[in-house]
Amino acid sequence: MVKEVEVKGFEAFQKAADENKDKVVFALFCGDVDDQGKSWCPDCVVAEPVVMRNLKSAPEDAILIHCKVGPRDFWKDKSNIFRTDPNLALKSVPTLLRIGKPQRLEEAQCAKDAMVQMLFEED
Repeated sequence: MVKEVEVKGFEAFQKAADENKDKVVFALFCGDVDDQGKSWCPDCVVAEPVVMRNLKSAPEDAILIHCKVGPRDFWKDKSNIFRTDPNLALKSVPTLLRIGKPQRLEEAQCAKDAMVQMLFEED
């Protein structure tokens, strides 16, 4: 069964990625949630359940790092670390990717079952 790791912020993401570097690691980047548990990012609200229900397509021993990128103001700053880090170079949230591979899904793509399944199943 895929192990889910929830983190908030770049340093926590980096630590989780480093701790699991010998495994197949997927990462889902989404906006922070408010006091009611709802993300400021409407696309993330739609995509998260799609990604979670398709985890069954991922390798059984894979890791999913579910990373909250921060509040909307932080995310919108074009110089934030998630956007400027050369290994991530995120352009949007939600973004689902496999660490170390070029495949990634962005925004509305993350809400499409077939595309999420394909990303999880690719070698």
